[in-house]
Amino acid sequence: MIRYALSCAEGHAFDSWFADAAAFEALAAAGHLACPTCGSTKIDKMLMAPAVRPARKAEAQAEARPAQVAAPARAEGAGDLERALAELRRQVEANSEYVGMKFATEARRIHDGDAPERAIYGEARPDEARRLIEDGIPVAPLPFLPTRKAN
Repeated sequence: MIRYALSCAEGHAFDSWFADAAAFEALAAAGHLACPTCGSTKIDKMLMAPAVRPARKAEAQAEARPAQVAAPARAEGAGDLERALAELRRQVEANSEYVGMKFATEARRIHDGDAPERAIYGEARPDEARRLIEDGIPVAPLPFLPTRKAN
């Protein structure tokens, strides 16, 4: 596994893990990488320092000292974005019905007048979502995954 520091065309910085350098190149070339802030698919690797293991002597000295955990780097305004996403999630969950994996079927039934008009959210496979859009049924992806209910 390799971790790359990445940035988008808008200048947003983030990082992600990849199986290897070829995996990053393949995903980037296919347009499957997107900025988590703005959604841009123009992603570049940023200059990074390699993660090099210390010599045995330095490693032994490091083990003798208490470990210090560095806080993860956060983009400017990340807290505001997280609060806005949490508020959006609260609004969606409070004002619409979760229909789970039946989202595409239920959205189509509402659009065709076979089910009562109401706000719904749920999950759909990419091909199902594409067909809904192609058929003129108004849908939009949410920037969060629904909360899974466990027994």
